Amino acid sequence: MSANGGGFHAARWNEALINELSEEGARGIVPPAVDAEIAAAVGDVAAALPEGARREAPPDLPEVTQHRVLRHFLRLSQMCMGFDVTTDMMGTCTMKYSPKAHEHMARGAKLADLHPLQDVGSLQGLLELMYRFNRIMCEISGMDEFTFQPASGAQGIYTNACLIRAYHESRGDLGKRDEIITTAASHPADAATPSVAGFKVITLMPGEMGFAGVDALKAAISERTAGLMLTNPEDTGQYNPNIRQFVDLVHEAGGLCAYDQANGNPLLGVVRAGDTGFDMCQFNLHKTFSAPHGSLGMGCAAVGVKDFLRKFLPRPIVAEDGSGGYRLDYDPGQGIDRIRAFIGNVHAVLKAYSWVMSLGAEGLRAVAETAVLNNNYMLAKMRTVRGVTIPWPANNYPKLEQVRYSFEQMFAETGVTSHDVIDRMVDFGVQHCMPSHVPMLVTEPFTMEPGESLTVAEMDQMLAAIEAISDEAYSDAAKAQGGPYNAATTRIDGDVPEDPDCWAFTYRGYLRKKAMWTSENRRKIERHEGGY
Repeated sequence: MSANGGGFHAARWNEALINELSEEGARGIVPPAVDAEIAAAVGDVAAALPEGARREAPPDLPEVTQHRVLRHFLRLSQMCMGFDVTTDMMGTCTMKYSPKAHEHMARGAKLADLHPLQDVGSLQGLLELMYRFNRIMCEISGMDEFTFQPASGAQGIYTNACLIRAYHESRGDLGKRDEIITTAASHPADAATPSVAGFKVITLMPGEMGFAGVDALKAAISERTAGLMLTNPEDTGQYNPNIRQFVDLVHEAGGLCAYDQANGNPLLGVVRAGDTGFDMCQFNLHKTFSAPHGSLGMGCAAVGVKDFLRKFLPRPIVAEDGSGGYRLDYDPGQGIDRIRAFIGNVHAVLKAYSWVMSLGAEGLRAVAETAVLNNNYMLAKMRTVRGVTIPWPANNYPKLEQVRYSFEQMFAETGVTSHDVIDRMVDFGVQHCMPSHVPMLVTEPFTMEPGESLTVAEMDQMLAAIEAISDEAYSDAAKAQGGPYNAATTRIDGDVPEDPDCWAFTYRGYLRKKAMWTSENRRKIERHEGGY
């Protein structure tokens, strides 16, 4: 691959904000006037609204022609890099191909036109789908009941923390059981969310094999232990083979165990959380189950529990009504408060359901096997790249779905950082933007997760880009540090993200800031083309 990425160059439009494209009187469509008879029958609709609900003036919406709207958003879409456009191996995020047939179904009127406050009798198809997928997730995980309320992985993990709290509170021992144990290389939300839920967090550091040892867990367990919350495999790709012993030790101490399966892609059809002894678990439908991750679609975490914890799940729960139909069970019982409104992002549930049904049990296991195979193909090739090292050399068995590599040697020898490598990769038509979660246990980290969607040719394209950047770092470090050169946007000066005078999060805020900008701030913003 040539140093310019084989001729790759991202589209780059000097596109204004949609509000700045507004022209008074411009219209994309002109609806017909209201029929006189209808207007007479309906009367003054605005007058029927309470005064506090009426606007003093119409909303300041942009007035733009239809073709200009299309041109605007198509141009912006050309300036984005996503899985449908480029090869993507963002670690810990399981970026995979989402079949367009599933996208089409989720956007169809049969789902898109439903309203969550409709009568349950008119939602039977949706509730049946939710119920069926609940049963499927129980079979996949070994759990007995699921909720799809959480809208993100962190919300799903927070739900687990709240379930642990509710369980101990129901037994009258929450006051003394106020500690949650996690591991340093688990997803950071496994420490953050129990802290938000009121627990003290004890973090186990990795041993010489790259994962926390049994002795470290024994030292952390006490009569104050409320539970264990961890990711396995961890965000480094390491699988802790002592996981069953971990669960048994925490149970013996009276705690509960929550399995964060955000990294569950290599475990489908191979290992079930319930069979490993866990009391609850969480998957990300917007990762493992092929609903798009990130800004391509809404997130949805599936939280599953064993039967004895069913009563603590947030309501409503989809249940059979005894006559062949389905109902929403709102009985709060001992359930925790809602995590979010209604029953979750049902569009993501439909996509995940479609994905599982299209694969079947054998297909799900093939997903896991292929993801592990792809990852270890990348691992074998990355070992030969100059400047790349693999942490925890005492651990010689294969990693699972991802690896946290290190560019520490390259940095020491050339000054090129892992962030420089990530930025330069854009020039080769491939993308990767996940160095590491905090805490940063690996110096100059670089985490890749190829998943099962990528072909050998696509992985070779990514490897060729990394090899070319490595060669460049040792021959022309300044060039390697200056990328991207062919991207839709350039780097922002280091002081811009740290300068509140350059921030604006809404259009109205942008106008206020623009009016107050000093000449220096204006030059700073103009130089970086919208870096505010």
